[in-house]
Amino acid sequence: MYMVSLKQAAGLGMEELDSLDTITAELLKFIQLKNQRLYTHSIQVANYSVSIATKMGLPKSEIEQIKYAALLHDVGLLFVSNTLLAKIPYLNRAERGLYKRHAAGGGNMLENIPCCQDIIPSIRYHHERWDGSGFPKHLRGANIPLGARVIAVADYYDMIINPSTEFWAKTKQQAVRELFSASGLLFDPEVVKAFIETLG
Repeated sequence: MYMVSLKQAAGLGMEELDSLDTITAELLKFIQLKNQRLYTHSIQVANYSVSIATKMGLPKSEIEQIKYAALLHDVGLLFVSNTLLAKIPYLNRAERGLYKRHAAGGGNMLENIPCCQDIIPSIRYHHERWDGSGFPKHLRGANIPLGARVIAVADYYDMIINPSTEFWAKTKQQAVRELFSASGLLFDPEVVKAFIETLG
């Protein structure tokens, strides 16, 4: 399912695969063509992630890495049908299995590209959870890369306040309460704290 190379996916020549800007821009084009909602979500998660990382006082270089990883955190969903995506969160067991492959799959797409190495862990592990209940490796606590922990909070928040997803459609206040409840369980409490502070 994810054996396609980045060159095949983005239509780039190998001589062009030396710029993270170029790779990200090209893959975002494919994401937008596939699913406008997914594209908008990717942009918003990147915005939230940069705000969190900045609030946490991370170095500029690390903030940049988190930004690119957030923009491409769902790139593995290029190989998941729009029909299945439209059913989230009403997936059956088999469909959930297919969906869960996107995190590791997105990392696998980029693994042979030198300039992408620093962002791969944040893409691959953005669905890991603080208590070890996530996927694909059931990482726990600080064993989860910091970028992935940041993206996880931004991703969840944007998903549950998205009014186009009837199942979620939370208000800002409801979403903040959910993040508070999940702090220290699903999400890094320091990341949650920083994010809520950015919301004002």
